Amino acid sequence: MDMLYGYAEAVGVASEQQHLLTYAPLVKRIVRQLNSQVGGAMEREDMEQIGLLGLLDCLRRYGEPDDRFPGFASLRIRGAILDELRRQDWRPRGVRQDCHRHRDAMRALMRKVGREPTEAEAIAALGISPEEYREYQVAENAEELASFDEMIQELGSLPSEAPTPETLMLRRRSIEEALLALNEREQRVIQLYYEFDLSLKEIAAVLDLTEARVCQINKAALRKMRDVLQG
Repeated sequence: MDMLYGYAEAVGVASEQQHLLTYAPLVKRIVRQLNSQVGGAMEREDMEQIGLLGLLDCLRRYGEPDDRFPGFASLRIRGAILDELRRQDWRPRGVRQDCHRHRDAMRALMRKVGREPTEAEAIAALGISPEEYREYQVAENAEELASFDEMIQELGSLPSEAPTPETLMLRRRSIEEALLALNEREQRVIQLYYEFDLSLKEIAAVLDLTEARVCQINKAALRKMRDVLQG
């Protein structure tokens, strides 16, 4: 009997390792996405290790992977990496204070002009360089992504549960409804990021926009979707 248990355990470990190899490219794509947003706050290899641990946790919770598994795993892997970045307090206090100050100034500017300010207007109002503005937008966008991903993970499912078909259908319908609240450009940015796994820099090249502008569009889109999902 002990030999049978040992054999079953060995088979399980071998199957798990094979699944890890199969879905390792998913981890690499997510790390490539996030790496450009955190300004070297964590080594890429460390992010991949955390992502692989997140993938392993997904495999153990989900069971035998099927065609729905990549979508389930992507959120968990991204969430695991973002959680570790926040645990390490990846933005220095001075940077966080600057972001709060910039955020207040941007709100004041929006009230003044009565619309979303252009990149040039924002840079002039904040009194910073274009590169500093890009870094501010990237940092703000990373926080928005973390918040949105957490909400999607919690939508219709407890963190300890693998998603049922009913849960996945509910989640999909809710997200589709939220997407309808977006304009065409916002929908395109969300699609390129979540469906095609492009980084923000790659999306900027595809849409012929600056990376800061893509961050701005993505952040606004996520907030609109979150408002619908929480409504």
